[in-house]
Amino acid sequence: MTSVLPIHRQARAGARAASASQLVALAAVTLAVAAVLSLSIGSTGITLSALPRVLTATITGQADAATAREQLVLLDIRLPRLLLGAFVGAALAVCGAMMQGMFRNPLADPGLVGVSSGAALAAVATIALGNGLAAPWARAFGVYALPFSAFCGGLAATTLLVAIVGRQGQLTTSTLLLAGIALGAFSSALTGLIAFASDDRELRDLTLWMLGSLSGASLPKVMAVLPFVLSIGLVLPRLIRALNGLLLGEAEAFHLGIDVEATKRLVIVTTAAGVGAAVAVAGVVGFVGIVVPHLVRLLAGPDHRVVLPTSALLGGSLVLIGDVVARMALRPAELPLGVVMALIGAPVFLHMVVRRGSGGA
Repeated sequence: MTSVLPIHRQARAGARAASASQLVALAAVTLAVAAVLSLSIGSTGITLSALPRVLTATITGQADAATAREQLVLLDIRLPRLLLGAFVGAALAVCGAMMQGMFRNPLADPGLVGVSSGAALAAVATIALGNGLAAPWARAFGVYALPFSAFCGGLAATTLLVAIVGRQGQLTTSTLLLAGIALGAFSSALTGLIAFASDDRELRDLTLWMLGSLSGASLPKVMAVLPFVLSIGLVLPRLIRALNGLLLGEAEAFHLGIDVEATKRLVIVTTAAGVGAAVAVAGVVGFVGIVVPHLVRLLAGPDHRVVLPTSALLGGSLVLIGDVVARMALRPAELPLGVVMALIGAPVFLHMVVRRGSGGA
């Protein structure tokens, strides 16, 4: 009997590992399909079949008028949009997975710690005051003024949160959550105040940005977020064991040799970088950070070795598919990406809340 039990445990462990590998592979295939759709579908009617001609013209430097138009659409408009959409979705989903692991709550979200609200406040201030108080900032950074402002706003909100909560040397989870909600509400109030004082043109720009969109995607923006992609990719392997330990509770994680306070700080800073950069280039896009990792946990369990990469792949897929819907639903006009994500995510989130309230998984 004693020799049979380890064999059964090894078989179950092997089955779980195979299932996890299949889920990650399926998520990768889903992202690849979403990327093909993002490159192929648009209001211009240009499809992916034009890509060989475009690549040939790019290499040789010879292109007629029709090929030059295809080159503009595929390489200068859709490709940066694809790359930014994949990054925004992956960053929001991964940050949501980390927050849910740290709070041990499947309904946690990066917005709970005020990062999104802080980034939105800084960006709104830059848009509304770009010809007034923020004019020197706008002239100094040019086209990068808005993305850099959003990132700095998210980082400032996170730094303030850690400073408030960590005065006693510890980041208590419940206090961190409540302080984050308060900072988010305060940032939202200031954002509303700035919007109230804006003129019609500024108010239109603010509204469009707050609804979220990838329409302003460009290769310079892709290069601007590349350092954040690399930094998050370097940090995640260090967090997997710590987040798995925190699932057992902070005391248990401490006895396993995990530096709980350092882990919390690293999660918060990484969330600030990821969400701040995503908000900077796409505006406010909701529900990705809460719905995607929660669904991944339902399918794969709580192991962050599976949850984090799968969330990144499926988050990118969801945003790319949502962006295709935003482009095509009312063409030639374009729906805001935040509206599409809300239409998809709100019913799913409501279902999660109802199941959780009735004792569901």
